[in-house]
Amino acid sequence: MDLLPIFNQLMRHKTASLLLVLEIALSCAIICNAVFIISNRVNELRTQSGVVDDELVYLATSSLLPDVNSDALRQQDVQALTVLPGVKAASSVNQIPYGGNVWGSDIRLQAGQTRPTAHASIYMDDGHLLQTYGLQVVEGRSFLPDEYIENSAFDPNKIGPTVPSILLGKTLAQRLFPGDSPIGKRVYIWGEEQPPSTVVGVVKDLMAPGEGGTFANRYDSVIFPIRVSNGAYALRTTPEQRQSVLKAATTALNQQDPNRIIEQQDTLEQMRSDFHQRDRAVIWLLVSVCAALLAVTAFGIIGQASFWVQQRTRQIGIRRALGATRRHILRYFQLENFLLSSAGIVLGLLLAYALNMLLMNRYELPRLPLYYLPASAIVLWLLGQLAVLGPARRAASIPPAVATRSL
Repeated sequence: MDLLPIFNQLMRHKTASLLLVLEIALSCAIICNAVFIISNRVNELRTQSGVVDDELVYLATSSLLPDVNSDALRQQDVQALTVLPGVKAASSVNQIPYGGNVWGSDIRLQAGQTRPTAHASIYMDDGHLLQTYGLQVVEGRSFLPDEYIENSAFDPNKIGPTVPSILLGKTLAQRLFPGDSPIGKRVYIWGEEQPPSTVVGVVKDLMAPGEGGTFANRYDSVIFPIRVSNGAYALRTTPEQRQSVLKAATTALNQQDPNRIIEQQDTLEQMRSDFHQRDRAVIWLLVSVCAALLAVTAFGIIGQASFWVQQRTRQIGIRRALGATRRHILRYFQLENFLLSSAGIVLGLLLAYALNMLLMNRYELPRLPLYYLPASAIVLWLLGQLAVLGPARRAASIPPAVATRSL
């Protein structure tokens, strides 16, 4: 089909054509980036913590007594929690995936290193952490009994008891020592005031708590053999017994120290749900925005095509009288819409890339993958063809005699 008549018709309706092109371009740019953000948020929802989510409950407490022996109370609490019915393991913890506490430290491979090699999340192990969290040592060994340090005896800013050994998460170990075994390697974590610690084992990936932007990788985690005494405990049980264990644990802790406050008591699954609440809200918001934009674009195409069909009734009737078939009329409007959609899509892809660069600079969004661009173009092309199909079929069904008599 000759494109010249189509271009001539579009030039006669420059304003309407330009507005439709801009509408398609804006929809393309916004939808392309919105779908990319939705994809990132969905990936966040699918992120695995590395622990047994459906078997863990968490309690955070604080004592009202200023002179309480925290180390002794921690030991009594763990013993009381371990013997509760339904409890497989209990551990005093400094942080937990999806929790609000975030402990971290720089990691250097050499003394005097100016810039750290990595920044990692720090988990403290009281001797029961691996069993409680369901962590597996995939290389090397776990901590020995004589390697554990009481939290009250350790001060990273003073010379004293040092951390002789550490466990690395698998992702962090591969990043620190690519292509090499980390076992036996020494790293500096507390600065030059403390001697280096030796890597004795590697565990499966353990997700850091807090937002993803806190660390370069969500799985940059290291475990220390330090018995922390901050009043937080994780208990492992069965999914069916989580609520009853939570209730029994609260009673047991209050019996050990009536002068304490239970600040938080939750299942880890509930903490995960609360943690991702904003992600789910963003996903539904952007899905609604995409649906609204697609609907507005489709109705814009339908409205403009219907208007043009009405304006061109005489022209359509003349073409039908000169031998044009219904198929020719249908193809005319589809090709016209394809040209307008193509112009809008090309402009929209440029705007999508520019918008992504803005989001990268302002909100640290990753770079938009190139395959999103042709995917968005195909969707909008199909939308345009489907939207114009109704008006085009009505135009193709106009009888020549009726069309010529109507004007």
